[in-house]
Order: sequence, then C-alpha cells, then structure tokens
Amino acid sequence: MTDLNIYHVDLGDRSYDIHIESGCLASIGSVMTGLFGLPSRCMIITNETVAPLYLETVQTSLKTSGWQVQSCTLPDGEKYKNCESWMKVMDALMVSRLSRQEPIIALGGGVVGDMTGFAAACYRRGIPLVQIPTTLLAQVDSSVGGKTAINHPYGKNMIGAFYQPKLVWIDPAVLKTLAVRELRAGIAELIKYGLIRDRQFFTYLEEHLERLLALDSEVVSRVILTSCRHKAEVVMADETEQGLRALLNLGHTFGHAIESMTHYREYLHGEAVALGTLMAARLSHMLGHSPDNLEPRIQRLYEAAGLPVTIPAFAADQWLDSMGHDKKNVGSRIRYILLREIGDAFIAENVSDGDIRSLIESFQ
Repeated sequence: MTDLNIYHVDLGDRSYDIHIESGCLASIGSVMTGLFGLPSRCMIITNETVAPLYLETVQTSLKTSGWQVQSCTLPDGEKYKNCESWMKVMDALMVSRLSRQEPIIALGGGVVGDMTGFAAACYRRGIPLVQIPTTLLAQVDSSVGGKTAINHPYGKNMIGAFYQPKLVWIDPAVLKTLAVRELRAGIAELIKYGLIRDRQFFTYLEEHLERLLALDSEVVSRVILTSCRHKAEVVMADETEQGLRALLNLGHTFGHAIESMTHYREYLHGEAVALGTLMAARLSHMLGHSPDNLEPRIQRLYEAAGLPVTIPAFAADQWLDSMGHDKKNVGSRIRYILLREIGDAFIAENVSDGDIRSLIESFQ
C-alpha cells in the first residue's frame, strides 16, 4: 500500500478523481490550478472546529498559487445542518459574486460537505465543487458520490440534490487531530462496506482494529482506499439510487430515525448508523434471512470500536412515524436493507409494521 492512491470515479462528463495522500492538504493550490486553469476566485466553507486547524494551510496553498480566497465559517455539529446554516453559505456566495466557473471548497466533515455541496448545486444553478473531507466518516463515505443535503425537522437529508464534485482531496494526516469519538463514528461506515459487499474487508477490520484506532498509516490508507473504491463502484453503477446504491443505506433507515427522534443532539451519524445496523441484523434474523451468529459478531466489532450498542427506547409508533419520513421510501413502502450474511446485503420491501413492532419489543 503506497502513500499516494488515486481512484477515478467514471461518470462520463461528471467524472472526477479521489486523491488520497498523507500531507496533500498543503498542495491543493497547484492542483486546483491544474484542474480549473488560470487561478481566479474561490470560496472555502468550513466550521469552527476545523478552521483553526486547517483553514490557514489551505488558504496559504491557494494564495501561493495565485487564487483569491474567501471563506465562510459555520458552527460545528449535525444540529446545524439546517436551512439557516445553508442560507449563511448562500448569503456568502451572493456577496462574493462568484461566477459559474469559480469553485467552492468544502473543508470539514460530512455536515460541511453536504451543505456546501447543496449550495454548489443551487448557486447559479451549479458551480464547481471540491471536497476536502477532514473526518474519517467524510473521507470514506459522504465526500464521495454526490449526495448533498440539509436536514429538516421531519427527517434527515430530506432537502438536497445529487451533485458530483470535481475533486475529492483526502489527507489522512488530518485524522491525527480528529476527536476519538469522531474517529470511532467513522469506523461504523467502514464496517458497513464489509457488511454489504466485502466479507474479507470485515475480517480485516476485526483483525486490524487496534492499529486503525492507533492511526497506523498503512492501515488507515488501506481502509480509506478500500472504502472509497466500494463507494465509487456502487455510485458508478447506480448514481441516483434507483436500485443497487440503496444497499449503502444499511442501518440508515433506523439510524436516521434515531437521529431525528433525539433531535440530532445525542448521537453522531456513525453511532446512529451502528445502532441502526444492529437493528437491521436482528430483523434479518427474525425474518429468517440470516444465521444466529450474525448480530453477535457485528456487535462485538462495534463494542471493540467503542461504538454504542444499546438501542434507545422509543415507542414503536414513534419509530414508524419517524421512518415514514425517510427519503429512501418508495411510495408508502419503507425499504429496509437487510443481511443474509456478512458481505451479502439485499433490499427488502415486504417488511410489515408488525415486524417492526416485534423488532422494537425485542430490544425493550
């Protein structure tokens, strides 16, 4: 595994590269010039946590390459992934008068990436977007694939657009300043890829978890590249989630409900996905799709990663109401991603409300 890894996402005229290299944050300016031609103006969107750490590095690199740089700093946290914060980005873009050819850069985690991407899709009906993800979760999942959105009180990511970036620029070295809880939450997304389509990767995570938590450079580079490859392959096959891409939502229908019911204040996204995946694993077994040892094996890995495994107690009606607002539903049907075995996920559309009530009762 080399330090530099580049994966090409082939989507025709929306194609782009995922560049993974330790220390690459400081070279973004010359790469931007190569990608967009003569340097002009750009805007960086970041948050109050990331700005003191990395905004100056990115700004200096861009300015050294001749770019005129503006920035907008947002509050940090999923609870701020809302219309008010998004409008702050739009206001900054309007004041800047960026043209349709001048890029916007998302420097931060999934919340910053999602809101910046949605702003890029809407401002002047679309301007170039560059993703510089600074959390593990964003590096392996949300920065790749073009899903952009903000939350609504009725549901997570309910307002958004599919909008691909021009570049995803990943520096694994920034994870050294990531809070341990955020790192653990990102591991939940790594585990997801193993569960839905790569049994060997799941086993690799079981065997190398301690090295991953210690940010061993070889392990970190490997898991980021493997996850980006899985995400990109699925996106290339089903960009707008008409079928296959829905498998990436393992644990998300339950997880989004948990986030919504707790008002985006108690769980990080990866933590909620881990809990949702445990629920999906148990439902898979209850419906006769998976063996007895599936849920316990998944739970052991989550526990070793320091992720929560206790399902919050809400009434079944509250669960069903919250999941009924999920954007992945088709008509009035809730689509659940279930498991036959590790590495073998499928879409189930015939799960009844009674099945969900029995599942909720099993955790109480």
